[in-house]
Amino acid sequence: MISTAEFRGGAMLELDGEPMEILEFQHVKPGKGGAFVRTKLRKLKSGNVIDKTFRAGEKLDEPDCEERELQFLYRDDAANEWHFMDNETFEQQFFTSQQVGNNADLIKDSMVVKILFYKGDPIAVQLPNFVELEVVDTEPGVKGDTASGGTKNATVETGAIVKVPLYLETGTVIVIDTRTRAYVERVR
Repeated sequence: MISTAEFRGGAMLELDGEPMEILEFQHVKPGKGGAFVRTKLRKLKSGNVIDKTFRAGEKLDEPDCEERELQFLYRDDAANEWHFMDNETFEQQFFTSQQVGNNADLIKDSMVVKILFYKGDPIAVQLPNFVELEVVDTEPGVKGDTASGGTKNATVETGAIVKVPLYLETGTVIVIDTRTRAYVERVR
């Protein structure tokens, strides 16, 4: 059981038989009446975000979730499947593009990702917070372009398109934040 006093960003709870992650929460103590907690929850199966209010001190069930690390093997475009392998048991599993999520185009070969399982079924794929990818196509940089002068589109080795500073050239390895899909820095 998890109490409203234990709420924090990223904590998981089960509501109406569905696992949810707390995105935001706020404890409110009005001048009149009992305290309550406003939350913004993300349903782990569908990805939908909902607002929910709980009474202070209310207890909720924690979901039966298990997190395992799997290594990405390959993508089967014909079947729209992403194949992963458990490095301990060498068991292979595949997921659809919908299960992999919006950052599927940031996954490169042999990358280790965390897969969240709910009652034995995979529900979410979590990439590392930062990934290093090579820029394979972008407009050439021009002498005088600076880091704060603007951005341009660049295609990285996995096919994803990200915004990068104007001075970056094709062949440069960059760090991308997978939570925001933003350029972080060049790898030296």
